[in-house]
Amino acid sequence: MARVLLPLPDHDFDVTEVAVPWKLLTEAGHDVVIATETGTQPAADPLLITGVVFGALGAKPEPIAFYRELEAAPAFRAPLRWSACREADFDALFLPGGHAPGMRQYLGSAEVQAITSAFFASPKPIAAICHGALVAARSRRADGRSVLYGLRTTCLPTYMERSAYFATFWRRGRYYRTYDAYVEEEVRAALAKPTDFERGPRELSKRGTRADDSAAFVVEDGRYLSARWPGDAYVIAKRMLAALAPESRLT
Repeated sequence: MARVLLPLPDHDFDVTEVAVPWKLLTEAGHDVVIATETGTQPAADPLLITGVVFGALGAKPEPIAFYRELEAAPAFRAPLRWSACREADFDALFLPGGHAPGMRQYLGSAEVQAITSAFFASPKPIAAICHGALVAARSRRADGRSVLYGLRTTCLPTYMERSAYFATFWRRGRYYRTYDAYVEEEVRAALAKPTDFERGPRELSKRGTRADDSAAFVVEDGRYLSARWPGDAYVIAKRMLAALAPESRLT
């Protein structure tokens, strides 16, 4: 059994990008450890449960059901503090995303970035999805470069972020614009060369599921996994499971 660290903000994280990996990893017998800044029980972005506009653009029913299970889990009700987390105490790191304002607490945290840097300096598996790739982009190696420098990655593509923003601005304002710069812009700036960024197939609606990965996309560069949006949550969780398999951990 592996111990997987999953850091979160106090509120506004993406329902699917947290609940799906948590469900698949715990089903397989792994221990998913939740951590927040002060050890406060966190909460997902409520609009992704009720629907962003007219009940639409939220999480699908299955991930919402997983989130309801997660809410009752002891690890969720009594998280660790970020400051208490040490890379040596875990076997893997999962960096989830989310776009609502509360995410800035986690995305900009020096503590989370320090933990992330320590994982990248180790041989352990790391996964980042959507805005979670910003945490990696902002985390530094000993030479001052981003931990993503020299690696291939994806993240939330600009066309997805822009489309969601323009479709909902009339009702939700800047809800889909976490920062002035697009996620893809900042992640690209952290890379060694332009070709290290992989946008993936263009998609705005179809999502991967537990049984079907045909609409999903993930970039795998050694032990580092990255994905674009909630539609890739199942496939990146499956790839993390593969990375945590006993035969993989021995190589």
